[in-house]
Amino acid sequence: QVQLVESGGGLVHAGGSLRLSCAASGSIFSFNAMGWYRQAPGKQRDLVARIANSAGTTYADSVKGRFTISRDNAKNTVYLQMNSLKPEDTAVYYCRVEAGRAFWGQGTQVTVSS
Repeated sequence: QVQLVESGGGLVHAGGSLRLSCAASGSIFSFNAMGWYRQAPGKQRDLVARIANSAGTTYADSVKGRFTISRDNAKNTVYLQMNSLKPEDTAVYYCRVEAGRAFWGQGTQVTVSS
């Protein structure tokens, strides 16, 4: 089993920054892709950014140039640095890791005020 602990969400003004962290633990030796998704009220959960075990990255068009995903394999932790935040970035952000199957975190709220 895999446990994911997310942190770093909160309230920030437009133009501000936040850094999300997701630490994975459990009986898995290593993880494949790790990523972040988000879900705004009344909307579906969408990919924000994903980083493969090879460190290759994928970003949603809406966050390119503003968000940066990274991972520390020694700590089984994935990060999401979010800069130049906009009100439309407001959502619950979920960590997702792949280790044979997908595991999801509990979600952390990010609210960007205008």
